[in-house]
Amino acid sequence: MSVGDGATRVGLALMRTLACLPAAWLAGLGQALGMLLWALGHERRRVASINLALCFPDLDRGMRARRVRAHFRAFGRAFLDHALAWWASPARLRRLVDVTGLEYLMAEPTRPTLLLVPHFVGLDMGWARLGLERRMVSVYSRQKNPVFDAALLAGRSRFGEPVLLSRQQGLRPALRAMAEGLPFYYLPDLDFGARDALFVPFFGVAAATVSALPRIARASGARVLPVQVHMLPRGRYRVRIEPPWTDFPGPDVAEDVARMNRFIETAVRACPEQYLWTHKRFKTRPAGEKPVY
Repeated sequence: MSVGDGATRVGLALMRTLACLPAAWLAGLGQALGMLLWALGHERRRVASINLALCFPDLDRGMRARRVRAHFRAFGRAFLDHALAWWASPARLRRLVDVTGLEYLMAEPTRPTLLLVPHFVGLDMGWARLGLERRMVSVYSRQKNPVFDAALLAGRSRFGEPVLLSRQQGLRPALRAMAEGLPFYYLPDLDFGARDALFVPFFGVAAATVSALPRIARASGARVLPVQVHMLPRGRYRVRIEPPWTDFPGPDVAEDVARMNRFIETAVRACPEQYLWTHKRFKTRPAGEKPVY
């Protein structure tokens, strides 16, 4: 076992003990961790600041800096809240995470369903909570640290015997799981490069956006349920499931993808500090444009 693996095991053991704390205390510790990450993470601060400047050009420098710090506090809290998602009892998770719109998820249990989940930092709590209600399928990115990768996979597999697929496996296994009635907890708003992506506006900036949502919906006959996972005060969360989209997919894939981005924009404006601003969302640029970062 390498030194790095040993340190990871110690860190995971510490996180497991943190699951015993009151949620409000854990949230406070997580926010403090976030400020430490802010102090040490020059590159992540820079990326977040650039993203916010592009998406909210009306913010002055001081307001943008405050929003970056607020994002790091939310990020730190979400990281430590994995202790709850991975080790808290089902009864405790039900108390901590409110769900609205659950009736939309439970309706039509045999019809393929896509859950459109933007990259808010608390999305793992949403996965854990909904896993108490339905068996689901999702895709995850393998972690470079094998010990943390195994812990992440085990933590996300706690409830409902989910189907978890690595990104390298592609979408075909997910489509098969959907055909068997498993909702797909789908996170399509990262920049994975130009392949299978369209340049559509995100807060008015051309963003390489994966076009898989309408393509999967069309191929599978799936309904699309928008989902938002928001942190609340004192360690609580809310998962909001919205009614299924009508007239989706439409005749124009680019317009379908733009509709998805408009939904995400609306969700971000509701709690901008909780979106994943440290991701290089505008890394891939249209031909001839200068790099953003």
